[in-house]
Amino acid sequence: MMMRRPEEECGIFGVFNHPEASNLTYLGLYALQHRGQESCGIVSSDGANLHAHKSMGLVADVFGNQEIFKTLPGRSAIGHVRYSTTGSSVIKNVQPINVDYSRGSIAVAHNGNIVNAQIIKDELEAYGSIFQTTMDTEIIVHLLATSKANSLLDRLTDALNRIQGAYCLLFLTESRMMAARDPNGFRPLCLGRLGSAYVVASESCALDLIDAEFIREIEPGEVIVIDKNGMTSFFPLKKAEPTPCIFEFVYFARPDSRIFGKNVYQVRKEQGRQLAREHKVDADIVIPIPDSGVPAALGYAEESGIPFELGLIRNHYVGRTFIEPQQAIRHFGVKIKLNPVREVLKGKRVVVIDDSIVRGTTSRKIVKMIRNAGASEVHVRISSPPTSYPCYYGIDTPNRKELISSSHSIDEIRRYITADSLGYLSEEGLMSTVGAENAGFCTACFTGGYPVKFPRLLEEPQMGLFEKEIEKK
Repeated sequence: MMMRRPEEECGIFGVFNHPEASNLTYLGLYALQHRGQESCGIVSSDGANLHAHKSMGLVADVFGNQEIFKTLPGRSAIGHVRYSTTGSSVIKNVQPINVDYSRGSIAVAHNGNIVNAQIIKDELEAYGSIFQTTMDTEIIVHLLATSKANSLLDRLTDALNRIQGAYCLLFLTESRMMAARDPNGFRPLCLGRLGSAYVVASESCALDLIDAEFIREIEPGEVIVIDKNGMTSFFPLKKAEPTPCIFEFVYFARPDSRIFGKNVYQVRKEQGRQLAREHKVDADIVIPIPDSGVPAALGYAEESGIPFELGLIRNHYVGRTFIEPQQAIRHFGVKIKLNPVREVLKGKRVVVIDDSIVRGTTSRKIVKMIRNAGASEVHVRISSPPTSYPCYYGIDTPNRKELISSSHSIDEIRRYITADSLGYLSEEGLMSTVGAENAGFCTACFTGGYPVKFPRLLEEPQMGLFEKEIEKK
């Protein structure tokens, strides 16, 4: 079994008016690979027609043959990397979606999750709409096609005013590219320039790879239209208080990205410093769970004065699936990804830094692996509050009954993962690292306070006890 944590959402990238639009989009998707590893695709425009190449797999595999780019001509392109949050992981659900309809051709790439999707889909099907995928993204295409408005911007406004939830969207037609971000601004989306070309990306790290200049973040509730006349900005949606996702800072975004006005690496390092202030411990070394725990571990080590070490080494070349040996190997799923450095750990009191605990099963295996490598004590520190509620805004978190902190105290979790001590960063401490006095964040995964209400059909039944009993030490 592979390590299980909240999965990435999706990543989107687009280029308008560049002779190597498709190739640049490929590079942009490569930089955003961390946001989705199930499938990817690119749709390009040559000014008269749209051209697409999509498949299951990683970006380097799907676009590994240079000949593919000959099938993606034109000066504009949009692309998508996907982890399925809505809709199953099959080839028909690979994005961008591209369709021909009465007003021309259009392609759309979506990061997020539409919480009222099923209600709208039922209504559209009642009036004769036929859906080709199981994704909520296709609903937007149908709303565009059925709108009575004349201009594409007005049709898009009609569609966006019908949907609720989290979305960053990129649209491509024969002659223009459009981008939209939901009024709450749950997911990051930024705008850049490369010469005379405009670039839109989920994270700024994708701009860095192609040497594009970061202009600004696309604002919550903003729609931008880019065509031969340049870029125009509109705010056609009902205003809301921005509630960007705090977990982007904790885990999802790449450390070298700038999102929601801040550098991710610096925020994560400050999370580690704050964690050290809140949960001190006498120990010999601080080690991260690589790679996501590294910045917080550096911050914890600096604040506490305890030396930082790499006590676990990650194998970066593990695929999504592998064949287990017939002879059982204890903790095989974790060990194939992480290997302890015995010479670093032996006889040491170890502080282990990770970003979150989901079900607890992986943390339990890691703690036992560190003990087996000779550590005398293992103290686990988590650079976020307990994750007790599922996300309905584009993160594939387990349902509530599978989240260990939803039904167990911190001490019960500590006993289950067999740690000598366990400390989580407080919600107040986390907020202090992102300057929450100036902006609100969505913390629903910690508090259950969902900023955009969703239909009751999404609500889960009252959870029962966690499936496995807490193991007493």
